[in-house]
Amino acid sequence: MEFIDTYDVNLTGYVWQRYDLATPATVSRGIVFPDQISSSETTLERVYRRIEGDKEVIGWYFDVTLRQHFDYTSYPLDRHDVWLRIWHHDFDKNIVLLPDLEAYKSTRERETFGLDRKIVSGSWIINETFFQYQVSEYDTNFGIRDYVGQEGFPELHFNIVISRSFWDAFVLNLVPLFVVVVLLFSVMLVTTKDKERAEVYGFNVSGATGAVSALFFVVMLGHIQLRESLAGANIVYLEQYYFVIYLTILLIPLNIFIFSFGLDKGPLRLLHYDHNLIPKVAFFPLVTGAFFLITWCYF
Repeated sequence: MEFIDTYDVNLTGYVWQRYDLATPATVSRGIVFPDQISSSETTLERVYRRIEGDKEVIGWYFDVTLRQHFDYTSYPLDRHDVWLRIWHHDFDKNIVLLPDLEAYKSTRERETFGLDRKIVSGSWIINETFFQYQVSEYDTNFGIRDYVGQEGFPELHFNIVISRSFWDAFVLNLVPLFVVVVLLFSVMLVTTKDKERAEVYGFNVSGATGAVSALFFVVMLGHIQLRESLAGANIVYLEQYYFVIYLTILLIPLNIFIFSFGLDKGPLRLLHYDHNLIPKVAFFPLVTGAFFLITWCYF
C-alpha cells in the first residue's frame, strides 16, 4: 500500500476465487476493480490454478492504483479507510462475491488480517481490516436490459483502516512552528525604551521588524509545503495554527511601533507599562489559548 498523492493509493497483493466444478463454462473466471484510475498501468495476472476436491481455485496477482476520497480535515490526527472494491468479471450475471473467511486464521472485529506482517506502511499505522458489503446505486443500467446490479446489489469491499503517525507530522510541522513562536516571543522580550538595555539587547525597531519578516517567510514556506502535500484538500486542523502565527506576526510589529513611538492615548497606555510588560506576559497565554480553542472546536 502506497499513497501516490492526496487521493490516489496504490495497492498490490493477491486475490483468489473458488468455483464449484459444476459452475457453467459461460461464467468467466476473473475480477474487476471498478475504482482503478488507469487500466494501462493496472496488473492483473493469473499466477495459479488448481483443483481442490470439487472446487476450482484460481489466484491472481494485482497491482492497481485507486482514486478514493479521504477526509484530511483533522490532519495530522486523521484516520482513513482505504477500500478495495471488487466486482466479478461478469458483473451483469447476478454473481455475488463472498469473502473466503475460512482462509484466514481470524477475522474477528478490530483485528488485522489479509496483510503481510512485514508491510511497510510509511507514516501510517494500520488499525484494522475487514470485509464489507455496500449496496450499489447507479443511475444507468450500463446498456444491459434487466440489469440486476443497478440498485441495491451487494458489492464486496476489503477495507484497511489506517491512522497517521502523529510523531512524524509533529516533527515535520509542529516543531518548527513552536520554535517560531519562541523566537517571536524573544523579539517582544527585548523591547524596551531604556537606552542602556536597548544597547545590551541590540534592540531597535528596524531590527525587530526584520527579524519578524524573516520568521514570516519561514512560516510561509512551511505552510506551502503542507498545502502541496495535501493538494485539493480543504482547510485542515493544523493550518489553523499557521493562521494564528500569521496574526501574531502582524501584531508584534504593530505593538513595537506603538510602544517605541509613544502612542499612549486611550487603551494604548497599557502597552507602555513597565517596558511593554503586559503584551509580554499575555503573549503565551493568548497564543496557546488560541491553539487550545482551535483544538476544542475541531475535536
